Amino acid sequence: MKPFIYITRKLPEAVIASLRNDFEVEMWEREDATVPRDILLQKAEKASALLTMLSDKVDRTLLQRSPSLKVIANLAVGYDNIDLEAANEFGVTICNTPDVLTETTADLTFGLLMATARRIVEADRYIKEGKWKSWSPLLLAGSDIHHKTIGIVGMGSIGEAVARRAKGFNMNVLYHNRSRKHDRELELGVQYAGFEELLTQADFVVILAPLNDDTKEMFHEEHFNMMKESSILINAARGPIVNEGALMKALERGDIAGAGLDVFETEPIDPDHPLLQFDQVVATPHIGSSSKDTRHSMMTLCAENIEAVLKGDIPRNRVK
Repeated sequence: MKPFIYITRKLPEAVIASLRNDFEVEMWEREDATVPRDILLQKAEKASALLTMLSDKVDRTLLQRSPSLKVIANLAVGYDNIDLEAANEFGVTICNTPDVLTETTADLTFGLLMATARRIVEADRYIKEGKWKSWSPLLLAGSDIHHKTIGIVGMGSIGEAVARRAKGFNMNVLYHNRSRKHDRELELGVQYAGFEELLTQADFVVILAPLNDDTKEMFHEEHFNMMKESSILINAARGPIVNEGALMKALERGDIAGAGLDVFETEPIDPDHPLLQFDQVVATPHIGSSSKDTRHSMMTLCAENIEAVLKGDIPRNRVK
């Protein structure tokens, strides 16, 4: 009997064709909806491998009920949806998809920064709603990006890629990271700063840190109070790093000028959420790595990691 692989979202057949040669493969057939929890548990019980999304909760309960499970390939760099401690306890290999999405996510991050600073979404809506009647000197005037200071919180590979883009705009680049990176300071011309120092100096604060116990709600009311009134927050990492209630208060009071958000505390976010009612908030639906080329590479990497583990080889990207 062939090992069974369950994929929690419909993927292009070309991506998984190689898996069908040696394994039994089944996919959740919806592209626009998360697999229901009861179905995921049912499929996991007989699976040797799971290909999961960030929206799939892989907890101790699931792992306990999946005696044949050997590998989980998560279609993301992050894996905060997976209980790593339990996976290690049950001998399940966890793989992710780093590196292949670095440049694409950096593109989106800098795009959010530009769209928020220059009020591009507001301007698009303004003209399409027929509000443009004449030219005026300060019509939808935004903030300059060039020669300003960007503060990057989380200097991993994506943070470094954003720093390279910022240098192209002649920006002064500060970064805060769990560990200082002296080699990157020399290579990229960036400067390390303490967290509070970064908040007080940066015109753009860009969050690219992983979500963990140390970073959850890292940005709270007191931190927005430290930022410049003209500063803009960009979050392309994980929603729970920012306390959304505190962010809304900061926007209401004018403690900061705006925010560009690709991630939220709860996803998908309710379209009536009060955070989305601010004109100075640009929101995208967690699409940091969403280019056709990159998503195809991520899917292919997941399939390759699964195949490697099930055939007794070392996967290319093992988290634990």
